[in-house]
Amino acid sequence: MALNTPVCDFGWQAPDFELEDTLGSRQTLASLRGPNGLLLMFICNHCPYVKAIIDRICRDARELQTLGIGVAAIMSNDPAEYPEDSFDNMQRVARDLNFSFPYLHDATQEVARRYGAVCTPDFFGFNRDLQLQYRGRLDASGRMPAPPDARRELVEAMRLVAETHRGPHQQIASMGCSIKWRD
Repeated sequence: MALNTPVCDFGWQAPDFELEDTLGSRQTLASLRGPNGLLLMFICNHCPYVKAIIDRICRDARELQTLGIGVAAIMSNDPAEYPEDSFDNMQRVARDLNFSFPYLHDATQEVARRYGAVCTPDFFGFNRDLQLQYRGRLDASGRMPAPPDARRELVEAMRLVAETHRGPHQQIASMGCSIKWRD
């Protein structure tokens, strides 16, 4: 079932966390943030919405990193029910796609709950003070990629955050598969 993310709660403070990435390192907000902000993405390996845009996510993450924005992805799904989302498969995906950002495993699902993540993909764009400024979509893609010339909404928003510390007032919600919660 497809879900949409809620409207951006401007200024909401990012909760701290510590999670293991696919390389075996422990990551926190402090280790992930860049001088101009932080983009956290809740994604997974099996979701058709994520699969449709994963190449664009990788491209856009590299561009945002050059703007001084830290980038990380978090996988919170229950791998017992969705084996494609296992930690071993997370490692394979990060390696095969040459992620330029840490891919974090939220094994307890606590981080997804604290952030109020609802779907994959779910984008949280924070300014340098770790205040939420963007909770929109990557672009017009859905289960299928948008045209190559689609407006790059996430990049535009995070460029604005890097320059002004404020996100755009008009944001279109991200859409994707629900987080696969444990019973």
